[in-house]
Amino acid sequence: MTQTPEPSGLTHVAGDGTARMVDVGDKPETSRMALATGSITMSPGALDAIVRNTVKKGDVLAVARVAGIMAAKRTAELIPLCHPLPIHDVGVTLAPDPAMPGIRVEVEVRTVGRTGVEMEALTGAAVALLTVYDMAKALDRSMVISDISLARKVGGAHGEYARLDGTPVAP
Repeated sequence: MTQTPEPSGLTHVAGDGTARMVDVGDKPETSRMALATGSITMSPGALDAIVRNTVKKGDVLAVARVAGIMAAKRTAELIPLCHPLPIHDVGVTLAPDPAMPGIRVEVEVRTVGRTGVEMEALTGAAVALLTVYDMAKALDRSMVISDISLARKVGGAHGEYARLDGTPVAP
C-alpha cells in the first residue's frame, strides 16, 4: 500500500514525527535516469600531476571513476531513507579543466524501478571528487569540492527535470 503524506505534507515523516521510509510498492516501474555534476578546484601543479598521471598514489582519474561507480551502487547503505535499487548503468566522466584549474565530474545513473536514482548520481559525484582529493592531497590540501548538484533527471511521476543555469547537460 502506498503511503500518503502525513498532515505535515512531508512524505518521510510519520504522524508521530519520526522518520520513515516511503512505501513505493504500488508505484509502477518506469525507466529512470539521473545526471549529477560537480567540481574540484586545485593548484595548476596538482592538476598537471593528475593529467600526466604522476601522482604517487596512482591513476587518480581511473580510481575516482571506479569510486564513483561503487558509491552509486551503495547509496542505500549511506543515506538512511534511500531505497536499495537495481542499478542498470553508471557512467562517470572526469574532465580536467585547466581554466578552473580543476576537474569536473558528471555521473549518470540508469535503472528501471519505482523510485528515482538522483541520490545515486549525487553520491557517485561526491565520492568521485572526494577520491580525487584523497589521492592528490599531498600536492594540494587547499582543493575545494563544490557545486555538486542534480543536472537532469528523467522518469517517474514528476517527469523530466533539467537544471536551467546554463550548466552543460548531457543528452
